[in-house]
Amino acid sequence: MKLAFVIHNEYFTPRVMELLKDAGIDYYTRWGQAHGKGPGTEPHVGSGGFASTNAVLMIGFPEDAPLAALIKAITAANEEITRPADKIRLFQLPLERIV
Repeated sequence: MKLAFVIHNEYFTPRVMELLKDAGIDYYTRWGQAHGKGPGTEPHVGSGGFASTNAVLMIGFPEDAPLAALIKAITAANEEITRPADKIRLFQLPLERIV
């Protein structure tokens, strides 16, 4: 089992939700208006020249196939996103249990 956090600019929420649907994933927990900054990227803190924020999806995967499909879809979507600060990120961790 795996746990993934998907972090993306709020602007891309409709696109990310489409990626989930296409990968057959209809389960997640979402946090909106998340503030953050990645290495070498502009901050997403809701102020400044680009007053954007991030959204975070937490998804538990009992099976590997949906996660693999999502990783493939995010990789393809990121090829179309030109600004490095706007790339969709996926962080994968082991998941010991879902109750």
